[in-house]
Amino acid sequence: MTLLIYLGSFLVVGLAARQIGGYLTRFNLPLISGYLVAGIIIGPFVLNIIPHEGVESLRFISDVSLAYIAFAAGSELYLKEIRGRLKSIAWYSATLFIAPYILGIIATLLLINSIPFPEELQTQGRIAVALLAASILVALSPSSTIAIVNELRARGAFTKTVLGVTVVLDVGVIALFAFSSSIADVFLSDTMLDLGFVLLLIFEFALALGIGYLIGRLLQLILTLRLSSYVKMGLILLVGYGVFWGSAEIRELTHQSLPFEVFIEPLLVCMIGSFWLNNWSDYRDEFVHLIEEMGPAIYVLFFTLVGGSLSLDILATVWPIALILVLVRAVGIFVGSYVGGVITGDPPQHRRYAWLAYITQAGIGLGLAQEIAVEFPELGTGLPTVLISAIVISQLIGPPFLKFAIRRVGEAHTPADHHPDTQRDAVIAGIDGQAVALAQRLETHNWQVRLIDIDETHVKYCREERNFDAWHVSAITKEALAEVLNDATDALIAMFDDDMLNLEICQVAYEDFGIRRLIVRLNDFNRDLQQQFTSIGATVVYPATTMVNLLDQLTRAPQSAQLLLQSQPDEEIVQITVTDEDVDGKPLRDLRLPSEVLVLSITRDGQHIVPRGYTVLRIGDEITLIGDPECLRNVTARLGY
Repeated sequence: MTLLIYLGSFLVVGLAARQIGGYLTRFNLPLISGYLVAGIIIGPFVLNIIPHEGVESLRFISDVSLAYIAFAAGSELYLKEIRGRLKSIAWYSATLFIAPYILGIIATLLLINSIPFPEELQTQGRIAVALLAASILVALSPSSTIAIVNELRARGAFTKTVLGVTVVLDVGVIALFAFSSSIADVFLSDTMLDLGFVLLLIFEFALALGIGYLIGRLLQLILTLRLSSYVKMGLILLVGYGVFWGSAEIRELTHQSLPFEVFIEPLLVCMIGSFWLNNWSDYRDEFVHLIEEMGPAIYVLFFTLVGGSLSLDILATVWPIALILVLVRAVGIFVGSYVGGVITGDPPQHRRYAWLAYITQAGIGLGLAQEIAVEFPELGTGLPTVLISAIVISQLIGPPFLKFAIRRVGEAHTPADHHPDTQRDAVIAGIDGQAVALAQRLETHNWQVRLIDIDETHVKYCREERNFDAWHVSAITKEALAEVLNDATDALIAMFDDDMLNLEICQVAYEDFGIRRLIVRLNDFNRDLQQQFTSIGATVVYPATTMVNLLDQLTRAPQSAQLLLQSQPDEEIVQITVTDEDVDGKPLRDLRLPSEVLVLSITRDGQHIVPRGYTVLRIGDEITLIGDPECLRNVTARLGY
């Protein structure tokens, strides 16, 4: 009964933690900061909603979350994606593995007298603590790195190496932690290192490898079942929890019945299973999708629980130690990344800024720090508190450093500033019959249209025979396109017969002119090419698929399809941009829109917002409306253009 009370209270607090995390992002703080703060507030040192015994009774949430984190780490390492820069990634991973680990061991041994432990540690115990702490200092944060790369639209050799190294190290650190844990377990039990221990360690790793393979097979079996996504998510988490439960049972059983103890690192088992599924099965896409779907809820619960388990009395005295460990780790990363860059022959600029890209820590590091508290309760909460503090500091300073590094090496491709005017302008690249027909339709809706082509005969025909504003461009470059594109162009429609030309002009339009509305007619379906278009926000139209989708829509929902085809003259769909300052900050319900007009959607900074009466409008919002054409024209005149 007590467990249910604690669990109910914790789930309610989890909802609050999510809101706190979202609020703190306004101050450029990571989401996990809010979760940790919420956990601290409900913990035994503040409100005591969840006391010490409550945190211990909810330990199963930590096990489930750690299993998820290991599954996520294994799913991020996709060998086909890193094959192109395998040499650079391998060397960087090796040097970034060794340097922070060695310096972390030295620093921890020097600082160990300042970390509170339940009892004084002997030499072997000190070495055990140093090995555990140093292994966690090696951890990085793929999720944070991927988020920054996507935000900056970064691409290039530097970015590919950073992503590859971050993912490889996140997997490698679990193996390193398993190795360090096995040695620490021996040292803390006052057992001597001998040939028997080495053989036992090899046996444990081989056993983890075999069980991990079986877990991968079990996960594959779950994905083959015809079940809902939520049921599959539950089964995946249940498998992960089963690994942790089984590991603890094997450890306890062998401790009681054998002269030695067998410890199979559950994180390593889960990671191996996920890694196998990700690389050697046909269910990678579905597994990654389910992992992504589970992520937000798992992280809220896990980091809130971590915050509740933090010992604030210890934190108040050890934060300087955490700061020192952050600095030592940064030095190790600088040495490792520079040496790796020299070995691989990377440009000097890459070597100079590479270390800034590997500062961030998050999920896996916190998970391993929490695992120390579970696996080695005899060490108390001092060491996990120090490590969690160091990780939080790294998470705060790491993302800005990564952004700076990517920009300095010139691989950020954020859009140029866009300054629209009140006239809708469109440029159609590639002149053929469909392009001319599209230009005619846009002009009937008061768009100003220009057609461009690299073929002078097409341009001449369009000018002389069809009387359109047509331009010849000699090449797809910023300089050649500057006469027809500018930061006031609202849309580019790429319709060349060559899809690579379409990609080139979309990239130039996005990066150099800030054109956000990009539409592409894809001539030959190619998944990799399509992903390159979508990475810059382009909408891809593949004629064959589009026709099938349209016929499907006409069959199932004919009225909506007729609206798109504009076969119903009494209704129309338009998208307008809010520019009227009097509208800025007003909720929709205060606009008194005509009853013949309905707001379908609002887009702000690339994010879609479901419109409701209390939704507040902002300058620059893109609003999609449906209704009577005359009423739509009046609303457009009121709100913007």
